[in-house]
Amino acid sequence: MDTLQIALLAFVQGLTEFLPISSSGHLILTPLLFGYELQDLSFDIAVHLGTLLAVLTYFRRDLLAIGVGMAGSLAGGMVGNRLRRRALSPAAAADARLGWMVVLATLPILVLGLPLKTLLDGLRQDDQLIALVVASTTIGFGLLLWYADVRGRHRLDLHAINWAAALIIGCFQAIAIIPGTSRSGITITAGLFLGLTRQAASRFSFLLSIPTISLAGLLAGRELLESAVPVDWHALWLGALLSFVVAYLSIHLFLRFIERVSMLPFVLYRLLLGGLILFLLLM
Repeated sequence: MDTLQIALLAFVQGLTEFLPISSSGHLILTPLLFGYELQDLSFDIAVHLGTLLAVLTYFRRDLLAIGVGMAGSLAGGMVGNRLRRRALSPAAAADARLGWMVVLATLPILVLGLPLKTLLDGLRQDDQLIALVVASTTIGFGLLLWYADVRGRHRLDLHAINWAAALIIGCFQAIAIIPGTSRSGITITAGLFLGLTRQAASRFSFLLSIPTISLAGLLAGRELLESAVPVDWHALWLGALLSFVVAYLSIHLFLRFIERVSMLPFVLYRLLLGGLILFLLLM
């Protein structure tokens, strides 16, 4: 991989991972549009680890509070919503509950992820088919995001998520294995349908990305070790660094402006991108 290709793909991953426009779809489409060969699995892992580091860094204070709260609940402070003898403070109890909701929302991907991934792995071998899938999911789930944004009540905050809502969001996330769906897009869509504010739906989606990307990275890393593919360490380090910087800025700007601009710009982008892909396929 040359430096321009590395920088382009890292920028695409960092920008799209946390926006509701599908990073996996863009990582597949970018080399097709620019005439590159599809990058190795090792590079995809590297840029995903870069975005994982970005979300860990950005939410470091939240994660520390959640970790402390969860540790306190395990030590006997809280079971479910009930406080008992060594009661946590209300803030610590809320942080602990949020942490357990993230854990609960991760469970569906553990059950459904591997079967869906196995089913969809063959798509990467057919450029025409994968492009058609990405175009269809980009448009279809973009329209679903718009509908959820328009119909959602936008009243509930992050700590209003209960076990049922967490499982629903987690089941929606499992669908994101299909290229073009967008993990952040589909989880934000679910949150909006459930009445969360845009800010709350987005923040929960970002927190949920931490165990999800970590698990996906471990699975892909195991496949990489088993395949014994030569590794270009320069490309991996540079890609991870660039994707980290871009993803950090992307998270900051998205959370800052999402309540003002709504989801409409992302929906319009998805419709234009999906239409462009279909146009190119028909040419």
